[in-house]
Amino acid sequence: MSIADALERARVAELDLVEVASQADPPVCRIMDYGKFRYEESQKLKESRKKTVQITMKEVKFKPKIGKADFDTKVRHMQEFLREGHKVKVTLQFRGREVAHPELGTKILHAVIEQLGSVAKVDTHARLEGRNMTMVLSPEKKAPKKPDAKPAPKAQAAPAAEAPPAPVAPEQTPTEI
Repeated sequence: MSIADALERARVAELDLVEVASQADPPVCRIMDYGKFRYEESQKLKESRKKTVQITMKEVKFKPKIGKADFDTKVRHMQEFLREGHKVKVTLQFRGREVAHPELGTKILHAVIEQLGSVAKVDTHARLEGRNMTMVLSPEKKAPKKPDAKPAPKAQAAPAAEAPPAPVAPEQTPTEI
């Protein structure tokens, strides 16, 4: 069909003539409401953006001389980040002469991996970059979801050292003689 005929049909239908495939020979055109088409495309794009999940990178920094309590706290934070679906960058910062002993850093990073267990998988293994040793962890796909409701309070158990009380016989009244 000629362009003039197609434009005339579009005017009669009060719609627009839109070129769909310009690479084809001859080019393919469609008669449609272009404003409605653009609106629907923007709605589809908006809907697809809603469904996407933003994965952010959280960073946790360690030092070679970290204490046990601080280490446990940071690992607990890393578990929370991973359960929420974030990636975690573990950075071990060396100061002064500590950089001469990278085995201390790898020891700490292996302890992190060991404590995280099945919650995380290693994306990038530990590598030394200047005075920092870095490693990237991502959440395991089968990681358990964080519970929304608080668990029911546990009943307090009696201490194991105490024996249960012996059964008591009913009181007897003294008999009169």
